[in-house]
Amino acid sequence: MNTKENYQKKVEAELVLVQAKLAEFKARAKVASADARISYDEQMSELEQRFDDTKTKLKELGEASDGAWENLKDGVESAWSTLSNSVQHAADKFKA
Repeated sequence: MNTKENYQKKVEAELVLVQAKLAEFKARAKVASADARISYDEQMSELEQRFDDTKTKLKELGEASDGAWENLKDGVESAWSTLSNSVQHAADKFKA
């Protein structure tokens, strides 16, 4: 397996973990008070958008030639970083 494939598999595995976290957040939102649920729903909408953005960037990377994928890696890294930070922020918020 080459470096591109290894990188893709790593990010895909991280996205699976994020998807599980999003499911956990949705479950918590269902049992929250009405006011909290509104806040959770807004947060979830943002997280889902960032998740989709990261998946899109990863798909673009996967479709790139072996020589060009390095150029797209920064975009995936940026999207992943934003998503990861948002998930952590949401986790902190949902604990409160």
